[in-house]
Order: sequence, then structure tokens, then C-alpha cells
Amino acid sequence: MSQKAEFIKDLSLPVVAAPMFLISGPQLVIECCKNGIVGTFPALNQRTSEGFEEWLIEIKTELDKFEQETGKKAAPFGVNLIVHPTNPRLEADVKLCMKHKVPLVITSLGAVSMVVDAIHSYGGLVFHDIIKKRHAEKAAEAGVDGLILVSAGAGGHGGTLNPMSLITEVKKFFDKTILLSGCISTGRDVASALQMGADLAYMGTRFINTEESKAPEEYRKMIIEAGASDVVYTAAISGVHANFLAASLKAAGVTEEDLKKDTKIDFGKELNTEAKAWKTIWSAGQGVTSIDNVLPVADLVQQLKDEFKTAVTQQANLLKTYPKD
Repeated sequence: MSQKAEFIKDLSLPVVAAPMFLISGPQLVIECCKNGIVGTFPALNQRTSEGFEEWLIEIKTELDKFEQETGKKAAPFGVNLIVHPTNPRLEADVKLCMKHKVPLVITSLGAVSMVVDAIHSYGGLVFHDIIKKRHAEKAAEAGVDGLILVSAGAGGHGGTLNPMSLITEVKKFFDKTILLSGCISTGRDVASALQMGADLAYMGTRFINTEESKAPEEYRKMIIEAGASDVVYTAAISGVHANFLAASLKAAGVTEEDLKKDTKIDFGKELNTEAKAWKTIWSAGQGVTSIDNVLPVADLVQQLKDEFKTAVTQQANLLKTYPKD
């Protein structure tokens, strides 16, 4: 019996648009799902559980309407939950996921069997993001259905391991769904992720530069202008290492000395919460080097499909040359 998520075969492309703090909202999720890829958002992008439920209802309503009007099947959507004692909303938000039967729940900062069991109770799936083998082993023990391998260069709280070595380590003990995250911005990158052994590509930064994202225009422009060397890996912003655009750090007055710290900067009265800091200090992965425009989700997905098809065809053609006897 296959251990892979069944919905994969119904997607137009093996892609999950990652849940991005302050960036992902209903419009982005809905358009992703309409175009055959998984759209997701963090529950905490809504300030209250009541607001979170409103978004769930909006997404479900629009996707049901799409399916009725077109006869096409929308891709499933997902919600990111922070499974950590610092999240006072976890219990309430899990109950809402159960009430609305959210197809996919992505857990971060803790893989807890109680949460997994709650989502499994109605047939939902749980994917958990990890940056190292030890985290993957704990999540596997908790019974998750998939692991999101956040490798070096990923936006947000990225890891430091090379994707090839990370996938190799995890596949030795985990035979369920594997998603790869880190510098995936093109259809060729998606094909490469599958070549390395992933079942799905997990793309965040590329979807910041879509018309449906909640990113301000200055953020999108900064991504277009940035290269891989313009992404800084630091724990100074949130207390946990993450990748940020150097230009946004400079604009916020963050110094080179600040970036060397392993503890969170005290931004003072103007930026006295992490949420406020992330509004003006912008995260992105090293995949910015491949991003030079802002597109509607529909156009981006079509572009990814074309690039993916070209990459896979070119790889297949290599069999005419290699391996040689």
C-alpha cells in the first residue's frame, strides 16, 4: 500500500505554495488551488481564531463554487499551525481545522501526536517541517504523513543542510510523502527536487511575487533586485536563524554587529513584537536570483508547467547519450 499522499496524482504540478507569515491569505490560496497546486496559509495570519474561521469558510466556499461552475477538481488547501507552548490559540485552531475538515495541516516548531491524531480523526493529513534528521525522526514517531525538508537557502526559518544529503538521510527511515524546500523558484527546480527523491516541491519566495500575495510593492521590487548574496541568515530578528533580504535589514537600521548576535534584537518601542519586525524586515530565500517579475498565480503556474516539461524532456533525452556501455 502506498505511503504517499493520494492527492499528488491529481495536481497539475507537484507543488505546494508554502504558508508565509503575513504574506499568504485567502486570495493566494484560492488561486493556487484553482490552478492545480496546493495553496496554504498560516493560521496566525489572522489575529483571532474567529478571523481564522472566516478565512476557512471563504476558501471552502470559493473552491466549492469553482468546482461547481467548471466541473474541475480544485487542489486541496492547507493550514500552518505553530505547535509550541507560546501559541495560545493552538487548541482552538485545531478544533476549527477539525470542524471544517481542513485537508492538510502543516505543523511547525513541534510534532505532537495529539495534534496528528486530531487531524487524522476526520481524514486530514499532517505534514511537518524539519531542518535536520533528529527533528524528522521525532515527527515520524508522532505519526505525520509527510515531512517538509527545509534545506539551505530557504526563505524564513531555513536550515543549513544541502538538500541532497538531507533527503538521503530522511529517506533511510521515512517512506511517506517528502517535500523539498529551499531555492525552488522555477519549473526546472521542481523537476530537480523530484530527481533528488522528493514527492513535492515546497515553494515560498516565488509566490511572494504574485499579484494575489499580501506583500507590499516595495517587498516584491526588492526581491526582483536581489541576488543570492543579498540574502542574510541570522537569528537576530526572531531569535531563530532565518533568511532575510539584506536591503530590508539595512533600511531597518540593523548593523553588522547586530547580525552576529545569536539572540533577538531589542527593536524598542517602534518594533516591540516579532510580528511588527517581520512587517518591515522581509524574509526571502536564495531562490530570489531566479525571480525577475510579478505574475498572477495562473500565469506563474503555467510558466512553471512549461519549464517543468522542458526540464523533464531534456533529462529524458540524456538517455540517448548516457549511460554508455
